Amino acid sequence: MMNIIFIVFGIIMVLWGAGKLTDGATSLAARMNIPPIVIGLTVVAMGTSMPEFFISFISALKGTTDLAVGNVVGSNIFNTMLIVGTAALVAPMTILRSTVKKDIPFTILASAMLIPMTLDGDISRFDAALLFLVFIVFMVYTVRSAKNGTAEGGEAEAKQMPVWQAIAFFFLGLACLIVGSNLFVDGATAVASLLGVSEAVIGLTIVAGGTSLPELATSVVAARKGQSAIAMGNVIGSNVMNILMILGATGLIHPMAIQGITWLDLSVMLVSVLLLWLFSFTKYTVARWEGAVLVILFLAYMTWLVIQAI
Repeated sequence: MMNIIFIVFGIIMVLWGAGKLTDGATSLAARMNIPPIVIGLTVVAMGTSMPEFFISFISALKGTTDLAVGNVVGSNIFNTMLIVGTAALVAPMTILRSTVKKDIPFTILASAMLIPMTLDGDISRFDAALLFLVFIVFMVYTVRSAKNGTAEGGEAEAKQMPVWQAIAFFFLGLACLIVGSNLFVDGATAVASLLGVSEAVIGLTIVAGGTSLPELATSVVAARKGQSAIAMGNVIGSNVMNILMILGATGLIHPMAIQGITWLDLSVMLVSVLLLWLFSFTKYTVARWEGAVLVILFLAYMTWLVIQAI
């Protein structure tokens, strides 16, 4: 019971901390006269990936690397299949041209790069450096597109606050991310041990699901209001950052051994985004029936994981 409390309290701290850190960072960026669209495409986009980053980073430092990689792979599967699928069931999801032409192809590239990197059973510093290099290319391309006026969406309204408050929010959010991540990882690792379930399965399910809840809620609400295009871009954009930024940065600091993440897990991640890309070419929209296909495939995959874990 105590470990479950750690998991719940940890994820609440992580999500709340990510919000405060993002608010503080966007306010400081605005005071530095950085254009709102650039803030949205960089600071805010990275802020929404902070829960996954800190949980994966702390997991790697604690030696639970399967939890770290499972968190990223599982989050991408949740984002692409469950979040997009559920939102499309609520109302057909509109997709920005920039998402179809930039974010989804970069996600496919990142997923395709990750699969051969796992052949030797670990993500080395060299592998991580390659991932992080592609992440830098992605960010440079994104910011240049924004400055040239070709990027769609990404605008961010920074909350007006005094400098001292922005700095306080930034460091308070950072502290909550660190403490919450530690609690979450310790609780999840203990539960996995008690239940006899692998860290990889915990990462692919509980950890990934917990860090993806905000995106799920945001996307469903956006779909109901008919404002799904930017929400979709944010969800898919976070997939790019999950692999390239999170695994890249984490692997550079601490190489990650991979034992419990299987070819099926990585294949589901790649196939799901390929399927979404195929769906997106139909009038830049994910229809209800296409959303249903994504959700059914997600449930089938989760069922397989549970059966394998028992």
